[in-house]
Amino acid sequence: MTAGSFSGKRVLVTGATSGIGRATALAFARAGAAVVISGRDAARAAEVVAAAEGALTFLTAELTDAAAVTALVDSAADHLGGLDIAFNNAGFQERRALLADQPAETYDTVFDTNLRAVFLAMQAEVRTMLAAGGGVIVNNASVSGLRNPNPGLALYSASKAAVLSLTRSAAMEYAGEGIRINAVSPGRVETPMMLAAGVGDRATVAAGLPARRLGRPEEVAEAVLWLASGQAAFVCGHNLCVDGGFLSA
Repeated sequence: MTAGSFSGKRVLVTGATSGIGRATALAFARAGAAVVISGRDAARAAEVVAAAEGALTFLTAELTDAAAVTALVDSAADHLGGLDIAFNNAGFQERRALLADQPAETYDTVFDTNLRAVFLAMQAEVRTMLAAGGGVIVNNASVSGLRNPNPGLALYSASKAAVLSLTRSAAMEYAGEGIRINAVSPGRVETPMMLAAGVGDRATVAAGLPARRLGRPEEVAEAVLWLASGQAAFVCGHNLCVDGGFLSA
């Protein structure tokens, strides 16, 4: 998106201290939006704010706690003077292990972060946007919610499939109220979360993609901005895959 294309828009990005969230928050800021970001790591958040040259505001929140999420959305809307766009990006990918070897606590962490946090954020965002007459929500899902690329990520894949279903259901419920809700599904994008989960040899992974390379967070950010823009005004309940051809292979 070009500079100024989101001028006057008020945006909340959760999980914005690294990877796709960071890239998306910075892209919105460069395009002229007023942006609030959330995350757990204040030091990394300070780096994002500095990279945006003060165009972002950081608010901390525990995204699995209903009261904290409501307070975050209310505070963001108060600070910005309203809320036009929300990108729900916070996520967690477990270390790779077969299903029978995953601890029950890992299930709780994956689903609390990837699904409960999105559900709570959407509830608060929808309420705020309904009161204002409309808005746009984009949820970060994954191609793993459509097709599990490798063994060892059953929990992550299941949680992202649930995000896609939640997105479609909410889109159907609120489209008539002026709220567009869509999802973006990254494929193999080089982020700290992907690397921490044990992706293996990156060159080998890249060679297995039709595009023959890993994606960049900035490429997903551009997809999010398009979904949030007026150019996508008739796009609702859609899942936009940014995957280098992974699902076509």
